[in-house]
Amino acid sequence: MDAKRLSKLTVVLVGVLVLILSGCSNTTGKEGGSNSSTTEITLGFYSSGSADEKMNEIIDQFEEEHPDIKVKTQNAPYQQFFQKLDTQIAGGNAPDVWLSDGVFVQKYAERGAAKDLTDLIEKDLDKEEYFGLDFNKGSEGKYWAVPQGIQIASLFYNKDMFDKAGVDYPDDTWTWEDLKEAGAKLTLDRKGNNANETGFESSSINQYGLTFFNITEGWMTVLKSHGGGVLGEDLKNSIVDSPENKEAVEYIVDGMERGIFTDPSDLQSFQSPMSPFPSETAAMRIGIYARVLAANETGVNYDVTVLPKGPDGKRFAPVIANSWIISNSTSDKKAEAAWEWIKYWVSSDDVQKKWAELGEAVPVKKSVANSDLFLNSGDKPENKQAFLDSFDFAGTLDVNAVWSEWVKKMGDNLNRAFLGETTVEESLERADKEIQEVLDEFYEDQ
Repeated sequence: MDAKRLSKLTVVLVGVLVLILSGCSNTTGKEGGSNSSTTEITLGFYSSGSADEKMNEIIDQFEEEHPDIKVKTQNAPYQQFFQKLDTQIAGGNAPDVWLSDGVFVQKYAERGAAKDLTDLIEKDLDKEEYFGLDFNKGSEGKYWAVPQGIQIASLFYNKDMFDKAGVDYPDDTWTWEDLKEAGAKLTLDRKGNNANETGFESSSINQYGLTFFNITEGWMTVLKSHGGGVLGEDLKNSIVDSPENKEAVEYIVDGMERGIFTDPSDLQSFQSPMSPFPSETAAMRIGIYARVLAANETGVNYDVTVLPKGPDGKRFAPVIANSWIISNSTSDKKAEAAWEWIKYWVSSDDVQKKWAELGEAVPVKKSVANSDLFLNSGDKPENKQAFLDSFDFAGTLDVNAVWSEWVKKMGDNLNRAFLGETTVEESLERADKEIQEVLDEFYEDQ
């Protein structure tokens, strides 16, 4: 072989070697360098004890089935997570996809932090197969998030307390007046007298008929089932000062004055305002699905049914759809990968079943929620169907961009009425004014 041909062959071999080496460098495994064809996304979620292990298990499974996507996690306890998230959003470095408390979805949407998922949902998801998609729809009809798990409220009741008092268990015929009538028989003072008996001391209660706490598991349900509420349909105007709300709040105040319902000062004597029912100090509670865990841990003999009807037969079950949000500032490539994660979460039967086993939330996929795995797991409550039936009259908590701000105004004013520091009329009038100021401050600048 002459020198000229040898030189050409050498150039070709060197070129082939370079291609081979460069090919190897682009196929680095999980523990090697970054694969140029792999998209890495940051997934943020708030920690919740045993759920973290299950979440990481599902993430590992997702990566195995999606080798072109790498998931980096970012998590912290609830308060710290959302405090950090707000800072990250302001700084333009939010996670590519994160788990939001359902009451914050519209805050992120209306402040421009959430990606509009309407087209993706329309293209890839059959809305009839899932619970809760519409709870993340804004007033303009756009979808901003996809549910991760659903918290919907029902009426929890202690069967042993009902049996001892000789009171029939609640059912779907109950009105709020029926609840108060039964609650009076289940409320006991330190001498064992119930709220209907002579000599009953409302200032020394040993057992309450109903524990009553905050917006979700307290006053919003009563207001809405009486035909009232806080915000109008556009979620930008207060409707607090109404005859329907007056009737509802007077109903609550009467129950508290008689000692049947816990008032804000009563709750201060407990380790947590959510403690009275699992500690068997209250016979009933309005409770979201997550309250099943505490009740089961303490061994309370209980069940659930749908919430009572208002004066005109209307029911209302508050719902919180904790949901996945894609950052509006992430790249198109990362948003596409984040959407694959969301689709995997809601559409995979295996994922939905794994999450349902935790017992923390109602599954998003209807077929799994209606399966024996959820409805007949063997754990209390027996009547889990009540949670699913409640979707027929479920609604959000009038969530908008300034939800936290107006809830505080409403809660502070209602508590004054609950404690007898002001009249119901004064409380609602003042709340109406203060809430409208909060709404105007935000929306008039939009």
